[in-house]
Amino acid sequence: MDQILEYIFTVEFVLLILVVVILKSSVIFVPQNRAFLIERFGKFQSSREAGLNFIIPFIDSIGADRSLKEQAVDVPSQSAITRDNISLHVDGVLYFRVLDPYKASYGVDDYVFAVTQLAQTTMRSELGKMELDKTFEERDQLNAHIVESINHASAPWGIQVLRYEIKDIVPPDTIMEAMEAQMKAERVKRAQILESEGDRQSAINVAEGHKASVVLKAQAEKEEQVLRAQGEASAILAVAQAKAKALTEIGAAANTSDGQKAIELDLATRAIDAKAQIAKESSVVLLPDNGTDAASMVAQATSIIHSLKKG
Repeated sequence: MDQILEYIFTVEFVLLILVVVILKSSVIFVPQNRAFLIERFGKFQSSREAGLNFIIPFIDSIGADRSLKEQAVDVPSQSAITRDNISLHVDGVLYFRVLDPYKASYGVDDYVFAVTQLAQTTMRSELGKMELDKTFEERDQLNAHIVESINHASAPWGIQVLRYEIKDIVPPDTIMEAMEAQMKAERVKRAQILESEGDRQSAINVAEGHKASVVLKAQAEKEEQVLRAQGEASAILAVAQAKAKALTEIGAAANTSDGQKAIELDLATRAIDAKAQIAKESSVVLLPDNGTDAASMVAQATSIIHSLKKG
């Protein structure tokens, strides 16, 4: 025990402890996406990024620790006046990251507070250039203008604003009531327009349907008349052709001796039938002297046929 205590108070042990302390103070480990600013005698010396780094103990010190990650900052609600003198309450979210740790540390005292205040003033300025209706319709364009203006002003701070998103735009209650009344009137107007368009289209459809019905009916009647006329013409033509064929055959048969006899017999039969019909219809029948003789009637008919043949 005494030997151990004697060794602890020796010069070698003290030097060993001093060397360990110096080595520990000279080695620093920088996490990923962070940057350490090294100061020597209170003056900026260098910027160390992720990994193993060495500094001079008791001379160099870590002046600032800056995160290089993207950061999101809530921009508090504030009052802004539009171009048409409407007071609005607007809040948003700002997304940015540190590009230059040196400028973010020595160019501004608190870069988060500075960029937040810059976002508020820029938003008020951009809203003052727009009318109330445009703030709702062109929110994306408004966000882009705010980002562009902030980046231009925050360049000396080593800050890059990635995007700005407006969360809520709250107009006064009177404006809200007027907007609701306007939207209600617009909906009623659209409903009336749609209803009138529906009635108009319905009337057009009914008229077109009636027109199509009349046209189809007329076409059907026309086709019916055409078909009926064609049928009647075909029937007349068929009858005429049949009569012509019958007359041709009768004429051919009449040129023979048997045909002559058949004609004479047919004529005599028809004459007798005609007189019988006359007798049925009238109680008094006047006949020529030889009218009762069938042979004389046949002879008369035969002479007529011969006269027609000679003609």
